[in-house]
Amino acid sequence: MRRTLLAALVMGAVVVPVSAAARPQIPAPPPASVAPVTPSTLHKAYEANRANAAQASRMAADHGDRTRAAADRAMADPTRHFLFFDGRASGRAVEVFGDLAHAKHIAVLVPGSDTTLETYDRFRAGAVALHNRLGPHTAVIAWLGYETPGTVSTTALTTGRAQDAAPHLQQFLRELRGVVGQSAQISLLCHSYGTVVCGSAARGLDVDVDDIAFVGSPGTGADSAAALHTSARVWAARGADDWIANVPHARVDLFGATVGFGTDPVSPAFGAQVFAAGDGGHSDYFTPGSVSLDNLARIVLGDTSEMPRA
Repeated sequence: MRRTLLAALVMGAVVVPVSAAARPQIPAPPPASVAPVTPSTLHKAYEANRANAAQASRMAADHGDRTRAAADRAMADPTRHFLFFDGRASGRAVEVFGDLAHAKHIAVLVPGSDTTLETYDRFRAGAVALHNRLGPHTAVIAWLGYETPGTVSTTALTTGRAQDAAPHLQQFLRELRGVVGQSAQISLLCHSYGTVVCGSAARGLDVDVDDIAFVGSPGTGADSAAALHTSARVWAARGADDWIANVPHARVDLFGATVGFGTDPVSPAFGAQVFAAGDGGHSDYFTPGSVSLDNLARIVLGDTSEMPRA
């Protein structure tokens, strides 16, 4: 049954047209050249990336792409703080919320499919909601550091994009640890296909991360939490109304490729610490006031002794 369902998903992804594939490339400058960031040079990195976003906005407008131009222009706002910005292709951006240089608790959010510069605001809204919930001496980083797959595409069913993304996430975490030092607690909060990225990055990660939380996961590409070979505490949750529960959590060989991501992270077989996520759906984990957001904040703050478990 799982093999049949996965085959159906693959065929659906192949036959349904994906409009983004035919979209013309949007001109943009290469990313700003920023020296290794330190607490004292964070402001220079922010300024350089805002300037890059402003230039990308002008180039997109000249190209006739008003939607991308507007997205880039919003990111060039003087109140925004980006550690990285790249307006080329679907776009990449790494935004900071809070005082990173002095934060004691830091959350790095890794998004799932269909997250681009045009759709970035919905991802950003979750980061803002989490930071508002965390309070002082914290920072949240929205890490759109990879080309996410389209939800309706074959790339959303395989680990290819995740494997490409993993080295970038690993390098970012190394650089982040260099900025915040060893005393700050860093948590990876990974959503949907982003859990596959985090699962790939965890294996071989040579920098300390305190917690890894998988929410709305189709699987991580690993059969168990132990197979991630991480010293981090591993957490998992799924909302009661999340459709991802109906996706087969398996891996099979189809059409010469491995499809699927393995064991369900909320299953006892995976071995994660499963926490309550409330009644929300697939896009509701970072909704203000939700059970899931409250528990994710507890993980980031290291305050899990009384956290409700599923």
